[in-house]
Amino acid sequence: MKLLYLSFAITLFSILVNVPLSSRAQTAGDVSKLVDSTVKTAPQISLKPLPPKPKRFWRAAYQLGIAQVVPWSYNRFIANVDYARITGETIKYNLSPTHWAFDKDIFQTNQFGHPYQGSLYFSAFRTNGYDFWQSVPAAFAGSYLWETFGETEAPSPNDFINTSFGGIVLGEMSYRLSNKLVNNHTRGFKRQLTEVAGFLINPMNGLNRIIDGKWGKVNHTEAEHDSSSISAEFDLGTRSFNANNKSFIKYGKFGWFGRVKLLYGNRYKDYETPFSNIYISAEIGSDDSSLVNNVNVYGSLAGWEIKSNEKLQHLAVLSANYDYIRNEAFFYGAQSVKINLLSEYNITKMFTINTTFGLGPVLLAAVPDKYRYLGRSYNYASGISINGGGGLNISEKIFASIDYRGGWLQTINGNKSHYFLHTVNSEFRFFPNKKFSIAAEPGYLILRGYYKDYADVDQKYPYFRVSVRYSVNL
Repeated sequence: MKLLYLSFAITLFSILVNVPLSSRAQTAGDVSKLVDSTVKTAPQISLKPLPPKPKRFWRAAYQLGIAQVVPWSYNRFIANVDYARITGETIKYNLSPTHWAFDKDIFQTNQFGHPYQGSLYFSAFRTNGYDFWQSVPAAFAGSYLWETFGETEAPSPNDFINTSFGGIVLGEMSYRLSNKLVNNHTRGFKRQLTEVAGFLINPMNGLNRIIDGKWGKVNHTEAEHDSSSISAEFDLGTRSFNANNKSFIKYGKFGWFGRVKLLYGNRYKDYETPFSNIYISAEIGSDDSSLVNNVNVYGSLAGWEIKSNEKLQHLAVLSANYDYIRNEAFFYGAQSVKINLLSEYNITKMFTINTTFGLGPVLLAAVPDKYRYLGRSYNYASGISINGGGGLNISEKIFASIDYRGGWLQTINGNKSHYFLHTVNSEFRFFPNKKFSIAAEPGYLILRGYYKDYADVDQKYPYFRVSVRYSVNL
């Protein structure tokens, strides 16, 4: 995990030293940047098509094998854990479909570690000439192989879903971001820094750059450059949260936090290409439970422009989503699919309104359970998620928004229960100039759990953030 934290820090520094300073965020839920970069009128040009990359199946296969053997070897010969002592009998047992069972591993391993491992399986093929859909089976195959041959414990459905689906989302995101960071037209310290950052973000991509002799090599061909745009926001400030439904000002625990939001997308690429637009948000801060507190990745699978003119824009996007939240007050992890309606209304030259609405199934979620189940502090559930919000921009100087995210979840493994989750977040921002803004974000999270064998739970988590935000375009 420390390597992942280092990767995050190097990535932020690499972006800061390599981009011009020329944008501002101005929407609820980051809607307008996506709408602006996709449907607003602009000269329609055609990018030069990239030549097809050679598909290297056997290299991809052995790299997927490396992603299996390295963690198993660490577990077996360094950590010396019992579940790595695989035998013919354990493999035979795991091959039976009737022996699959949900496990009781810690939250961080199941919801963060396994998706990251799955991203390596996906990337083994993605970085060896295969497109998005052609690389998807590798995540499922790698997950099944690990569950069957990599551990003595019975294969678990939760690991299979988290590793496969989460690995696809994180794999495609990290593949595109690592390629975007490395500018093949440059050399020197900045180039080496971005090469290292790209390697840490997607080790498979970095490994193949070394094997193919691309590391540090100057190449001016268009095929070697990702021309997609990225809007970035960096926050640094203080936050407070409280798990006892009390004032976050009087009773809350204050601490520093840093956050980065990246919106990857190119206005000239249509939505038939999966992950042509990606939203990434990651937050770190002072906390007793974890340095990394939030990781959210939403990638477009398909999209449709509904209506577009100078006054009104509508865009529908089908997205694949990965959510990881872990702080002292609350934790939650989920894999989901959602259809999103993004809209922008240009009322006058001074006033712009942005709205967002989303609805879709939650494939698998880890929800806190105060009563614990077989020693596990969370239940596995599936259900429906919904979100909506709106924001008002005044003269590109003042911005206010309110957003709601909620869901209904039915436990499929754990104490018999179902849940309702509600999150209301508001934001108020002032722009002294185009580069910097001051933001305040009060919010409220509610978790209601209804149990068959225990007393119901009604937990409320008020929180508050205030920060200085710095915005750039890449």
